[in-house]
Amino acid sequence: MKILKVLSFTVVIFFSGLSLSESEKSLDSCPNLLDHELRILDSNKTENLCKYKDKVILAVNVASRCGFTYQYESLQALYKNYSDKDFVILGFPSRDFMFQEYNDEGDVKEFCSTNYGVTFPLYATSSVTGKKANSFYKQISKESGSQPSWNFTKYLISREGKIIDTFSSNVEPNSPQVIKGLESLL
Repeated sequence: MKILKVLSFTVVIFFSGLSLSESEKSLDSCPNLLDHELRILDSNKTENLCKYKDKVILAVNVASRCGFTYQYESLQALYKNYSDKDFVILGFPSRDFMFQEYNDEGDVKEFCSTNYGVTFPLYATSSVTGKKANSFYKQISKESGSQPSWNFTKYLISREGKIIDTFSSNVEPNSPQVIKGLESLL
C-alpha cells in the first residue's frame, strides 16, 4: 500500500512539474508589448495582457465626455463582428485630454455599458501619455515612436505583438483603412 501511495505521489509531482514548465514556456513567449499587469476597470482584479498574445488587438484610449465618444458604438460593432476570429479591442479610459473622462470608474463602466453596450475589456482609468502613462502605453510609445495626441487614438497590434498601424481620433473604427488593416491580420 505504501509503495502505491509513493508511486501515486511521484506521478502527481512529475505531471505537476510538466504543467508548470509548459506554463512557464507560455509566459516566456509573450511579446514585450503585452507583458503588463493592469487593473480591470472598476475592480480590484488585475490581468496580464499576455492573455491576448495570440489575438489581433485594437488598443484605444477612450473618454466618456469627448466629441469622439460616439465611436464606442462602432468599436463595439467591430468587436462583435470579429471577436470570433481572435480579435479583441482593449479600452483604456484616460483623463489626459482636458479631463474628458469621469473621475469615478463606476461611472465610466456604467456609461459605457448603458449608452453603448460595451462588452470589450476596459482597464482602469490611467494616463496614456508622458511619464505617468500606464506601463502598456509607455511600451506602445517606445515601440511606435509616438503617443496618443487625443482621445480615441487606435493602435492595431498583430498576433505577434507588433504595432502594425496607428489611427488618429478622426479615423472611424469602421473606416475602410481600419477594416482593411484588421482583416489583413486575421
